[in-house]
Amino acid sequence: MIIVGEKLNGMFSSVSKAIDERNPETIVKLATDQINAGAHILDVSVGPGRDDAIDAMKWMVRTIQDAVDTRLSIDSPSSEVIRAGISECKRTPLINSTTAEDAKLTELLSLAKEYSAEIVCLTIDEKGIPNSVEMRTELAMKILAFAMDIGVPVESIYIDPVVLPVSAAQNQLALACEALSAFKTLSSPPPKTIVGLSNVSSGAQEKKLLNRTLLAMMMGRGLDAAILDPLDVELMNTMKAAEVLLNKRLYAHSFLKA
Repeated sequence: MIIVGEKLNGMFSSVSKAIDERNPETIVKLATDQINAGAHILDVSVGPGRDDAIDAMKWMVRTIQDAVDTRLSIDSPSSEVIRAGISECKRTPLINSTTAEDAKLTELLSLAKEYSAEIVCLTIDEKGIPNSVEMRTELAMKILAFAMDIGVPVESIYIDPVVLPVSAAQNQLALACEALSAFKTLSSPPPKTIVGLSNVSSGAQEKKLLNRTLLAMMMGRGLDAAILDPLDVELMNTMKAAEVLLNKRLYAHSFLKA
């Protein structure tokens, strides 16, 4: 299971303040804490509405890489900010993310090819988020076809079925789980799958319970990666237990410490 740590995001007030002040202490601590907790990749976002987004992203990437040797996920709705971030990455970057809209898909897949990056692809198009497994799967097929045409290998693609808040779209979560299984049948080798896990609990109480329960459900459907809070110990323990039960991690009495 690939863990993408979500904490280095300018939407959090402490991170936004650190970016404003160009103070590396908060950034470095969040980076090292997430890596020590088990994150394999760190998601990096400067947050919305910044006039200095390009410079801020470059500063964050350099600051993190001075402290830890790990892969980074460059997260922005702006292709210019994404380019600024991935151009600074020392290791293979992950672009987070594109939708299946023609113009955006072409632009960001081309960027992924240029920088030999991996990329998260959301099953959303000009019409919005599909409300069926079949429509999500059609968009996943479209994404893979675009990638093939541009020359981005399937191994570099992460397909996201789009997790919506249970408080607003309860019926969509079972569909997202089913879509994960469907995506695995689309190619050989199959595309990797990923979700933004914390979306499920947005606006809800019992956030941690909802997050860890959905993670276990989706791992049972073949989920490969998740953007989540690795500092949530119970969530990480749920992931480790699920890996044991799915025969992806060797059982030992001390498996939680392994």
